[in-house]
Amino acid sequence: MDPDLMLVIGLVVGAFSIPSIMGSLSDGRVPRAASIAVMIAGGLIVLAIRDNPGGYSIADIPDVFVSVVGRFVN
Repeated sequence: MDPDLMLVIGLVVGAFSIPSIMGSLSDGRVPRAASIAVMIAGGLIVLAIRDNPGGYSIADIPDVFVSVVGRFVN
């Protein structure tokens, strides 16, 4: 799997887990599914950083996101 794709999927899963965490905490429930999603997102991000030879900087993330989305749109 492409490291750029792993990074984008990890960021998207992590972003989608935040509302789930907030919702379950406000209802007084344990955020089990959100915790699993955060672990999956973290694992994908770590794998992407490890597999990319130069690593990623914060400034690279928008360019990586656009290039991955562009590959799948075309």
